[in-house]
Amino acid sequence: MTASIQQNRQQVSERLLTPGEVASLFRVDPKTVTRWATAGRIGSIRTPGGHRRFRESEVQALLATLTTEASHPVDTR
Repeated sequence: MTASIQQNRQQVSERLLTPGEVASLFRVDPKTVTRWATAGRIGSIRTPGGHRRFRESEVQALLATLTTEASHPVDTR
């Protein structure tokens, strides 16, 4: 099996999260998550019905980045 086929299978089987699920992870309103997607801050997939879904791996990566930044504040003195 080639690497691209394995990657495609992984992408297909990856869990997709709703805006509400993402919002609860970040402790923000679901509309904020939609605004982030519109602004390009986080990628989203559209369902055939037009609803947004977010790749769990991408959400977790953004959450880890923001958590790391928050735990290491920049000294502005």
